[in-house]
Amino acid sequence: MTEYNGVVPAIAKALQKRGYTELTPVQKAMLDPALAASDALVSAQTGSGKTVAFGLALAPTLLDGVERFAPAAAPLALVIAPTRELALQVKRELEWLYEMAGATIVSCVGGMDIRSERRALERGAHIVVGTPGRLCDHIRRNALDMSELKAAVLDEADEMLDLGFREDLEFILESAPDDRRTLMFSATVPAAIAKLAKSYQRDAVRISTQAEEKQHIDIEYRALVVSPSDRENAIINVLRYYEARNAIVFCSTRAAVNHLTARFHNRNFNVVALSGELTQNERSHALQAMRDGRARVCIATDVAARGIDLPGLDLVVHADLPTNPETLLHRSGRTGRAGRKGVSALIVPLNVRRKAERLLDNAGIAATWARPPSVEEVTERDDERLLADPIFADKPQEEEQGLVQKLIASRGAETLAAAFVRLYRANQSAPEDLIEVSVQDDRARKRRDGELREFAPAQKGPRDDFGPSVWFSVSVGRKQNAEPRWLIPMLCRNGNLTKREIGAIKMQPDETFVEIAADSADGFLGALGPNKTMERGIRVARLNGTPDFSKPAAKPYAKKSFEDRGDDRFRGDKPKGKFGKDRAAGAERQDDRPWTKKGPKPKVEGARFEGGKNRFESGNKFDGPKVDGPKGKFGKKKDR
Repeated sequence: MTEYNGVVPAIAKALQKRGYTELTPVQKAMLDPALAASDALVSAQTGSGKTVAFGLALAPTLLDGVERFAPAAAPLALVIAPTRELALQVKRELEWLYEMAGATIVSCVGGMDIRSERRALERGAHIVVGTPGRLCDHIRRNALDMSELKAAVLDEADEMLDLGFREDLEFILESAPDDRRTLMFSATVPAAIAKLAKSYQRDAVRISTQAEEKQHIDIEYRALVVSPSDRENAIINVLRYYEARNAIVFCSTRAAVNHLTARFHNRNFNVVALSGELTQNERSHALQAMRDGRARVCIATDVAARGIDLPGLDLVVHADLPTNPETLLHRSGRTGRAGRKGVSALIVPLNVRRKAERLLDNAGIAATWARPPSVEEVTERDDERLLADPIFADKPQEEEQGLVQKLIASRGAETLAAAFVRLYRANQSAPEDLIEVSVQDDRARKRRDGELREFAPAQKGPRDDFGPSVWFSVSVGRKQNAEPRWLIPMLCRNGNLTKREIGAIKMQPDETFVEIAADSADGFLGALGPNKTMERGIRVARLNGTPDFSKPAAKPYAKKSFEDRGDDRFRGDKPKGKFGKDRAAGAERQDDRPWTKKGPKPKVEGARFEGGKNRFESGNKFDGPKVDGPKGKFGKKKDR
C-alpha cells in the first residue's frame, strides 16, 4: 500500500482497518530502510505512538519475508515494560497490529496467576510482553524458552531503571541469544541508559524524533495563577469548567492524593486515587472504574500513574508543579492522543510563579497565562452544555406522550423547565468563588522577601455586627494545638465558606466552638457530606443555641493542661507519685507486693529546670494538628 511505504503488507492492512491515515514521526523513523535490522536507542515521549513504532520495526525481523506466522512455539520477540498496566496496554496494541499476521501474544506480569501464564507459554507464543520481575521468574523456572528469540524491546527503559530493575534487565538480556536485535525506548537518555545500551546493544542507531523537541500541537497548555489559599478551589473550578470525560490530577505525595480524594469526594466528584500504598487489586479496580465511566477523575502521584492507559483523557491538572521538564512533558503527554485535543493545566500559586516560568521555559512550552475559571464562567459553560444536550433531539416516545401532556397541563412549561434545570444541576459540584489575582507579572511590586505583592494589606479593625448565626463544635482544641490560622482555611475549604461567613472562634481544651452565619449554616453542613467530617478526620457537630464558654468540668481520663497544674509539682504540701497518685497509696500497694519494692531513686538536681526555665514551657508549639506528623517528647522538636 502506497500510504504505508516500507510496512509489511499484513501490518499495513491492520493500520488501514484501524483508521490510520498518517504515521507519527517516531513511527516513520523506525521504518527508515537505513535502520533495517540494526539495534536502536530511541527517545520518544508518552503519546508519541512508540508501541506501534516498535511493532512496525519488529515485523520484518519476525516474519522474515512471509505474510503470516507459523504455528506458535518458542517466543520470537520479548517486550519488557516497567508496570503491569503498561505491559497489558502494549499487549492490546500489538494484538490488533499483528492480527492479520496471525500472531499469538502472551503477557507475563506481576499480580496475575503465574500457573496460567506458564500454561500459555507451553502452548506457544510469537511475542511475550511482561514486567521484569515476572519474566525473570519464568526464565529461572525454565518456563520461558529464550533460545529462538530474535528481538528484545525495552519500553520506557528510564523508568525501569528508576524503579530498580537494572539487575532484572541485565539477567533477561544475558539470557537471550547474543545475535538478537535490541530496541530501547526511553523518554530521556541519562548516563545509566547510555551505559545499559553500550553493554547490551551492538552499534545502536540513535533516534531522536522532532516531536520530542517541541510541545505537542494537540495539547493546550494553560498556567493558571491563583492565591496560595485557593489552590484546591481552582482545581475544582477547572474540573467543573471542562467536565472532561476523563481527567487526571497529579500530586507530589501520597498524603496530597488522599487529601484531594477526600475533598473531591465530598464535593460530589466521581474520583479514584492512585498511590503507592494501593494493592494491585485496588489499582485494577480504580482504573476499571475510569474506563467504564463510574469515575471521571483520577488523582495520582507520578510513580503510581506510570504506564496507565485511560481512554479519552482530555484534561491533565498539575495540582503540584512537576519537578523537571521531563516530568511535565510525560504527565501532559497522556492527553492529546490519536488526533484528540487535550488540555494541560498547571495550578500556579503566586509564590511559585518564578518556578513555573522556569519550568515551562526549560520544557520549551509556550503556555497561556490566565486566571482559573470563575463561578460565572463555569455556570455559563454549564448552561451551554445543558442547551446542547442530545436529549433535546429525541422525540417523546409513544408511551411517554400521555405523561408529557399531563405535566404540561398541570404544571406549565415554565415550571417543568425550572424542574429540569434543578435536576440537571443536582449532582454537580458548585464552583468556588476565588480570590482575584493579577495575571500580569509585575516585578516592580515586590515584598522584601521577593514574593509578589498582589493585594493591598488587609484593613485591620473591629468587624461589623455579625448578625444571626449558628454555633458548631469542631473536634479539636488547645490540646490538639488548634489555631485559627489553620482552622479557618480548613473550614473554608471543606465547608464551602468565605472568611466573612465565619464569626467568633472559641478554643476549648478538647474542642473548638465556631460561629457560622445563619444563612450559610445549612450549606456548610451539606458541603461536609453525610459523615460531617473534614480533612484529617476532624468532626463537626451543630449546636442548639450558644455554647457555654465557661471552663468545662475535668474529665476522669483527661490530663491537666500545663496552665492548670500551676506549681503543684514543686510544692511540698502535696507530694505526687510518678502518675499523679499519692505516694502513700503507692507505698501501700508496693508493701502488698514486696518483690516489687525498690530503693529510693537518686535525686538529680536541675532535672525540671534548664537555664532557670521550666522545660515544659520552653518548647516551641507544633504548628498544626497532632496527626500531621511525629514530634519529639513533650511536643518539643527533636534535635537534629
